[in-house]
Amino acid sequence: MKEMKDVKIGVVGLGYVGLPLARLFSTKFATVGYDMNQARVDALMAGHDATLEVADDLLQDAIRNHGFVCTTDLEQLRSCNFYVVAVPTPVDRNNTPDLTPLVGASETVGKVISKGDIVVYESTVYPGVTEDDCIPVIERVSGLKYNVDFFAGYSPERINPGDKEHTVEKILKITSGSTPEVAELVDKVYNTVLVNGTHRASSIKVAEAAKVIENSQRDINIAFVNELSKIFTLMGIDTQDVLAAAGTKWNFIKMNPGLVGGHCISVDPYYLAQCAQRLGYNPEIILAGRRMNDGMGAYVADQTIKLMLKKGIQVLHSDVLIMGFTFKENCPDVRNTRVIDIYHALEEYNVNITVYDPWANPAVVKHEYGIDIVSELPGGKYDAAIVAVGHKEFRKHEVNMDALLKDNHVIYDVKAIMPREMVDGRL
Repeated sequence: MKEMKDVKIGVVGLGYVGLPLARLFSTKFATVGYDMNQARVDALMAGHDATLEVADDLLQDAIRNHGFVCTTDLEQLRSCNFYVVAVPTPVDRNNTPDLTPLVGASETVGKVISKGDIVVYESTVYPGVTEDDCIPVIERVSGLKYNVDFFAGYSPERINPGDKEHTVEKILKITSGSTPEVAELVDKVYNTVLVNGTHRASSIKVAEAAKVIENSQRDINIAFVNELSKIFTLMGIDTQDVLAAAGTKWNFIKMNPGLVGGHCISVDPYYLAQCAQRLGYNPEIILAGRRMNDGMGAYVADQTIKLMLKKGIQVLHSDVLIMGFTFKENCPDVRNTRVIDIYHALEEYNVNITVYDPWANPAVVKHEYGIDIVSELPGGKYDAAIVAVGHKEFRKHEVNMDALLKDNHVIYDVKAIMPREMVDGRL
């Protein structure tokens, strides 16, 4: 087993999770970051992270002063002995877990791993994937035997895109290993760079299970308040007023209704659900929560149209502005954004839709979703505006809504960020 001083880290996948972690590791260990996207690697080596998760000065310092290297060259990974896999784990159009990126990353590791090396997975999975799906791939490609020639660990990512408070070095991370000795070494490596330390799980499967329920729990809680929002709207009661009142109780769990997208909360429950269904158990609460949250985009569109009709606004060929497209506020991440559901639901009413988002990259949105958006404040007058994302630019003092909207108009505030007297409806 290697000593700490001998550890050289190779991070496979330089996205929202892999890059911040690789940059952090580079401050204490020799670190190589690997990604198949040449344009991404070139931009990083030029000192800029388009995801905005790592500040340019930190990235440039890591490259200049700590020898951090980002590459698409597999051979540069070969000198590493502690591999970290941080690739996406999405679902397909049928909400079935897609392990293709994980299998591909495991093949990559299998091509370069040597005897005595350790591979740690950070990607979100259901219990058993690391040892049942990933490790056999490494064994097949490398010809090495698990827990004899090489070893494994699991330390689930807890990155929150756009969050500058809970950054990777401040996150208390779960660690685990395939043997007690490996678990100890993995724990030590992570503790070297973390401010708030680690929690060492009793096994890799326990660590996998812990991760997948973190976001499933949040998904279910949001689904509950989304359902409450629908009920209170029918009653003519403001949901935010109800939540503010209920929130005065010491053990009330404070959640807000809204769209649930992104790479974690809207995806992880499907991983847990499939695992349960394979064992013959139907996870009713988990899937009910998913159905509720997946339907919120269409609900927002329908509520907006109803409000327009109540005000006598001609819906056919009307002009509707959607403000925000990213899956959350103040970050450029458009992965699995549910704002697209609002867009498609509005299309059914034959309205003219403009999507404005100062954070999202229009080229990325066009490639991923096939629609055009604008990143500059649009001109013209709109019949309705849907504030879909709580970007700081959308606060009352930064966007002149009067200049954007016709005299007779509707504002639907999904995020409840505007003064209540301005809006016609909100979740």
